[in-house]
Amino acid sequence: MHDLLIRNGTIYDGNGGAPFVSDLAISGDTITDIGSIDGRARQTIDAGGLAVAPGFINMMCWANASLIHDGRSQSDIRQGVTLEILGEGWSMGPVNDSLKAYMVERQGDIRYDIEWTTLREYLEYLVRRGVSCNVASFVGAGGVRANVLGFADRRPNGEELARMEALVRQAMAEGAVGLSAALIYAPDSYADTTELIALARAAAEYDGLFAAHLRSEGETFLEALDEFLTIVREAGIRGEIYHLKASGRGNWPKLERVIARVEAERAAGLPVTADMYTYHASSTGLDAMMPGWVQEGGHRAWVERLRDPAVRERLRREIALPSADWENSYHEAGDAGKVLCVSFKNDALKPLTGKSLAEIAALRGADPIDTAMDLVIEDDSRVGCVYFTMSEENVRRQIGLPWVSFCSDSASLAPEGVFLRSNPHPRAYGSFARLLGKYTRDEGLITLPEAVRRLAALPADNLKLDRRGRLLPGHYADVVLFDPATIQDHATFDQPHQYATGVRDLLVNGVAVLRDGEHTGATPGRVVDGPGRQSGR
Repeated sequence: MHDLLIRNGTIYDGNGGAPFVSDLAISGDTITDIGSIDGRARQTIDAGGLAVAPGFINMMCWANASLIHDGRSQSDIRQGVTLEILGEGWSMGPVNDSLKAYMVERQGDIRYDIEWTTLREYLEYLVRRGVSCNVASFVGAGGVRANVLGFADRRPNGEELARMEALVRQAMAEGAVGLSAALIYAPDSYADTTELIALARAAAEYDGLFAAHLRSEGETFLEALDEFLTIVREAGIRGEIYHLKASGRGNWPKLERVIARVEAERAAGLPVTADMYTYHASSTGLDAMMPGWVQEGGHRAWVERLRDPAVRERLRREIALPSADWENSYHEAGDAGKVLCVSFKNDALKPLTGKSLAEIAALRGADPIDTAMDLVIEDDSRVGCVYFTMSEENVRRQIGLPWVSFCSDSASLAPEGVFLRSNPHPRAYGSFARLLGKYTRDEGLITLPEAVRRLAALPADNLKLDRRGRLLPGHYADVVLFDPATIQDHATFDQPHQYATGVRDLLVNGVAVLRDGEHTGATPGRVVDGPGRQSGR
């Protein structure tokens, strides 16, 4: 007898082929049969009129702390996401005692004790606490660097680099899916190409993926792509470009040259893919409008420098101009009205949430650049911001690329409690539903079978995950049932805390997490291993 029988659903198996009406049987955590099934089951679900698809994979998220606070992962679960991939540049392990203290000091609204040291210990900590989604993580090159060098802007010596490589190998052997780097942010930005190749080679020993936020998505976009491709080629590793985009109006035309270069490399056999979120605005912090030299030494050193009149004068000049030496999100946005401040940790500043940097500056009778520096000091944080720097035309162009998967680049939230103390980017609530509704159903940019492939099988293949990403007998029962006619995102920049609709049921490892559109409270999520641990290397 089957545990669960899903009848009469339209099966989108993840391979991108034509859908078909069929039954699907599950026993325990595994899909056991797909077809016309006569056997009995302990429970039956009628999926007539619904799409039945493999659970979606969020290729890059920032749910590190939000899942500690609330393991239900509701903003993503309600969009069909069954696996969260963590760790862009900075992963939650490894962390030495110094970094643990630093991370506790830098916590915002969500507070927690750091009861782990390795990345594996963190992931298992999440599972012990209870998470509705599966979890996996890259090991972050920036975090590895900080373990050995702190926040110094210098090259490691031979012994230090060997220690960094050893940390990467340990994380990969324990199940990390690969190595990541966020090369526009300190301390990742302090790493040169040689250092990154060495760390990527260590990850390649375990068949990991190298994922990178390119050193530039603006003024030196093409040069940054060249660096990324060099790392992939020299390290002998597969490569993923995090949240592909061209930032700044003057740089939008560069996207076509980037696409052409990637497709030429792919045709020549270089294993390169990318992911994206389905919006024309990014979300980061005010640190993204300040050069690396002012942030050297970590947050406390950054804040102290911002109090120095000579430093501030230098920053006013540098921030106002484009630069080939660092990524200037303020200049790419075009003006302070296109920089939205969405997250503060200082209660006194929270009334400014949702206001633009221009509006805040006007309220204070100050220059926007001076205001940005003052906000970092007063909030004692990077200050969460949204930058309107991208082109909707480019977003649509990227959605049409068969080698691009999808991410939220956000925490997994709920419209309640501590999460309401900040305004997230709407991608936290809408990235995947927006693809299936707006861009697939309403605008027809891609077919629904192709959208499902890009949400499930493509990222699973890129990460080399075992028995995930497809509806096949023997695969884990991560299954989403949604209505293609009604699935829709609702979150906006003005009102971001709004769930997507259209997903009716969701199973994670065979357990119902969403039933009739409501969260069941179940937390069946597991740690999903990368290929290094899977192979027992």
